[in-house]
Amino acid sequence: MTESLIFPEDCRTMPEVRAGVDATDRELIALLDRRFAFMRAAARIKDDRGAVRDETRKAEVIENIRKDALDRNLPAEKLAQIWDLLVESSIDYELEEWDRLRAD
Repeated sequence: MTESLIFPEDCRTMPEVRAGVDATDRELIALLDRRFAFMRAAARIKDDRGAVRDETRKAEVIENIRKDALDRNLPAEKLAQIWDLLVESSIDYELEEWDRLRAD
């Protein structure tokens, strides 16, 4: 979190909570930007378009999230659903990027 932002346990008002949520959302978008940059790298590196979809890896990523969420006492199944959508969106993005890079 940024230095000017207070921690959740220190919030005393709803404007403080909302500012924290908004700042966290901006951080999440920045992290998603970095995640999708890795998808662009994968599209550049993979020689075979068929290698983009890897169901074993997808299951591993989602299971890692489920376990991490459980360890943090977060709603693991809901987060696994979100990650399933994130991974599917990442696969779609990587396929589009793979095609774009080889469109010549």
